[in-house]
Amino acid sequence: MKISTKGRYALRLMLELAIKSKGEYIALKDIADSQCISKKYLEQIVPLLTRSGLLKTNRGYLGGYMLAKEPSEYTVGEILRVTEGNLAPVTCLKSDPIECSMADCCLTIDVWKGLQKAITDYLDSITLQDIIYKNKEKGNLSL
Repeated sequence: MKISTKGRYALRLMLELAIKSKGEYIALKDIADSQCISKKYLEQIVPLLTRSGLLKTNRGYLGGYMLAKEPSEYTVGEILRVTEGNLAPVTCLKSDPIECSMADCCLTIDVWKGLQKAITDYLDSITLQDIIYKNKEKGNLSL
């Protein structure tokens, strides 16, 4: 499994909003400038996050984006699943139930299931708020 640029940028976008929003909408241009990400690229990511209910949007003069919930209510896993789809480490685990014709006799299926569980458990245990606190403690953020 490899996290794409889309997934990484979505996480950075969500963190930027979690840090700076404070109940106000933030313009996409400001996020792009702050994160050194192309605004055009963010314009491809934002609809995914908005449709999934992770972001609120407002058009017009004071328009922009803000989180739909508190930073502590978003997990990294949730954000990555919206942008990446399934986080399965191998193709045969992308559907539930498993549709692979070899699943019943596959000697390695339990290895891949264990890896998927470890990845999912880890990513679902980290919230945006956790990332913010950890970086504040390391001196990477001043809030």
